[in-house]
Parts: sequence; C-alpha cells; structure tokens
Amino acid sequence: MPAPSAAPPTARLASGPLTATELGAAIDAALAAGGVDGIVITQGTDTIEETAFALDLRHGHEQPVVVTGAMRNPTMPGPDGPANLHAAVLAAADPRLRGAGVVVVLNDEIHAARHVRKSHTTSPAAFTSPGAGPLGRIAENRVRLTSALPRRPAALAPPRRRDVRVGLYTVGLGDDGELLAAWEGRCDGLVVAAFGVGHVPLRLVEGLERFSARVPVVLSSRIGNGPVLTGTYGYPGSEKDLIGRGLVPAGDLGPYRARLLLHGLLAHGADRELIAATFVGHAH
Repeated sequence: MPAPSAAPPTARLASGPLTATELGAAIDAALAAGGVDGIVITQGTDTIEETAFALDLRHGHEQPVVVTGAMRNPTMPGPDGPANLHAAVLAAADPRLRGAGVVVVLNDEIHAARHVRKSHTTSPAAFTSPGAGPLGRIAENRVRLTSALPRRPAALAPPRRRDVRVGLYTVGLGDDGELLAAWEGRCDGLVVAAFGVGHVPLRLVEGLERFSARVPVVLSSRIGNGPVLTGTYGYPGSEKDLIGRGLVPAGDLGPYRARLLLHGLLAHGADRELIAATFVGHAH
C-alpha cells in the first residue's frame, strides 16, 4: 500500500462553531496539488455527523475523506484519540475506499457519512449507522469492508450565497403552532421534524401550507431512522396531505441532514423543482 499523504491543519476550532466551508476548500486545494491518497480530518465529536454529510454533499473526488475524533480526551483513562487517528489514516490510504466519498472512522468502525449518527453522549462506541450498519472495520492494520460502498448522487455545485438561513422545526406533543410562526420571514427554507413517517398535529397544517407557499419546506421525521412515507396515510396532517400542500418529502434523510442538503441547494440558487428532484435523488 502506498504511504498516505497528509495536508497540514488549517485551523483549530471547537466543533460547535465549525462549518464545512473552510474544510471543503482545504480538501479541494490538497487534492488539486496531487499525490494525495486520502484526507483525514480530526475534530471534536459534537458535530462529526453533520460535518461529514456536509462535506460529502460537495465531495466529487475519488480520494476518500475520513473524519475522526475522540470520545475520551487525553486527561481520561484509556483515551481513544491515537487509535482513532491511526485507523483513520489506514482507511484514507486504502484503495478499497476510493469512491466512498466522506466516511467517519471511530472505534475501528467505518461509517458512511449518509448514515452515521452519534448515538451516545460518552461511549467510545457512540458512532453507529442505524438502519445500515458500518461499511467495514479496521483489523490487523487493514480495511475489511462488510458492505458495498454507498451510492452517491452527483456532488452539489459550489455555493453562490453565504447568507442562506434554513430553519429546523421539531414537532412535539400538543404543539399548537405558535413557535412555527416565529420562523416566518426569518429563513429561506424550513425543515420540519415531524412525528413518525411524516405527520403533524392538525393545528400546524394551515401554517405549514402558508409557509410552503413562500419558501421551500422539507418534511422529515424526528425519528432519524427510516423513511418519510409519501402515500400511505391521507388524513389532515398526514404525509400525503402535507405533500399535497407543497411540502417536499425528505426520504430517509433525518432532519439534520435534510437541513444541510436544503441549505446547500438554496445556497446555489436552486428552485423548488430542483430541490424536490434532488431530495428524490438522495432517497434510498
């Protein structure tokens, strides 16, 4: 196996305020320089799943990008950072991950950016891929794939706008819609994290219809695992009813990923038709 190349670190930031813009530019520059087998990004684990997906949306190169971090910092017994970094470098250099896009490697597991989720606040095994499982594992210093590489839609075009704001509204039991009204006039698009397969209380229906007449509104599920349906239930506030009122179904993208995809599309100036078609293209 050829020795992996590495780009120098571009910034040291807490993962809470981190954005993918600077990281994407650094990745493109490093790969354009040539001689790079893959890229490894280290960051705090707070936003790894979002960073990975945001980068994956725009990553059109064959070389993989591996995002990793640590659940136990060096002041704790048994810090996992060195082992995770070692596994990430092995994954980035392995030719079997060419074309995989962006992956997350922690605890010797390789997860696709589309599926990975931080499912525990403190466990070293916090990162899982609900509904899909890991792509593979690192054992004896090599990649062992257990699943086929994910199908990846075409990369998004670079953003034209930097001032796009996409809201996220999570529906709750007894929701009367008053908090939904607080988003009106304050965002360029909205993602609704609905109940179950894409349902909301009746009191939200008219407000969401008015909202979707002004800006794109994407219907996702707050469950975070499994698809939003499109034609099973038809009562007011069901997925079929809401889609008929102009909401765009998110497929199996959870609300956080749906928000990043909608943001990327709006930043490029996409219209409603392109937004709807792109979400269909990302559906599994």
